[in-house]
Amino acid sequence: GDDNSGRKVITFSCCRMPPSHQLNHTRLLEYLKYTLDQYVENDYTVVYFHYGLKSLNKPSLKWLQTAYKEFDRKYVSKIGSYSVLLTIIFKSLLTISFSFPRYKKNLKALYVVHPTNFIKILWNIFKPLISHKFGKKVTYLNYLSDLRDHLKYDQLNIPQEVIRHDENLRGKQKGKLPPVVKIPPPRPPLPTQQFGVSLKYIKDKNKGELIPPVMKETVSYLKRKGLQVEGLFRRSASIQTIKDVQKLYNQGKSVNFDDYHDIHIPAVILKTFLRELPQPLLTFECYDHILGITSVESSLRVTRCKQIIQGLPEHNYIVLKYLICFLHMVSQESIYNRMTASSLACVFGLNLIWPSKGTASLSALVPLNLFTELLIDFYTNIFNSRTVPGE
Repeated sequence: GDDNSGRKVITFSCCRMPPSHQLNHTRLLEYLKYTLDQYVENDYTVVYFHYGLKSLNKPSLKWLQTAYKEFDRKYVSKIGSYSVLLTIIFKSLLTISFSFPRYKKNLKALYVVHPTNFIKILWNIFKPLISHKFGKKVTYLNYLSDLRDHLKYDQLNIPQEVIRHDENLRGKQKGKLPPVVKIPPPRPPLPTQQFGVSLKYIKDKNKGELIPPVMKETVSYLKRKGLQVEGLFRRSASIQTIKDVQKLYNQGKSVNFDDYHDIHIPAVILKTFLRELPQPLLTFECYDHILGITSVESSLRVTRCKQIIQGLPEHNYIVLKYLICFLHMVSQESIYNRMTASSLACVFGLNLIWPSKGTASLSALVPLNLFTELLIDFYTNIFNSRTVPGE
């Protein structure tokens, strides 16, 4: 899923850890590194569900020390307080994965859900040894509902064991099981709404304009001032500022990005717009077709991409072509901005397509990102055979 700043979220559930004697810890460590490698080039968030970590499934301290030494030999830079803190908190292999300098660099938030009193006590003891910068990233959350303030809760794949534990905690607090929360019906969108409404709604409220105003303005601004900015689309921005800009757009007010003195704000706004569409730009219908791209022979993949997008509704096709044309331009400046087609695909893949139910699995990331990378790399070939209005 994503947090409220558009950063990718990685979850780790202790209750899913099998007994230590049944687990190949070396393979688990490699899996954790592989998982993190999907995200660590961009800003990301970690949610750690502590419930379920017991003596039966907790990795031994000896193994943790061995892994610590192994990483220390491989990565020369000091890992100091990060390893100390996370070893204390996690007591598991996830601890060590954050010892890599490249992993901790873009970690922007760490949410520890259902922490025990022991963890809190140890935190207070070792807090003087922890860097202030990292300490600000760690947030303790006593209940699952607290996550809603920080990220898109409904996108998370939370184990039923954790959900039941959360209900028990609330029941103990109140002396009874928590009541069923009634969700009020959604408010009708404003006539000027830009976020969270369909492309058709935006078009109908903007005199038939096919490219949504927020997309046209962010892309235009980034073309003028952001093409050579290193790490464009990888960095996050102030949550409050993003909310303020969204509010201005939804109210039909003008936005001057020069006023914010941060080139990453329009970049985040563009990603947020795509992510909050009721249906992905590439549509739910294309999801399974896109997943099959890895089974297509390499020499035929561009042709297959072309076939898939030919089936898009005309409006979606026009908006997609406009966006990919811009991302192709960004990739052409990768010598300056370090954003190759592959890097952009990692950022935009899940903003362009996601399943109709639940969230995309880890295995789905490879074909989704590959498809997006092909669209960007071979923009001219893929989009040259379908004429759109205005061309």
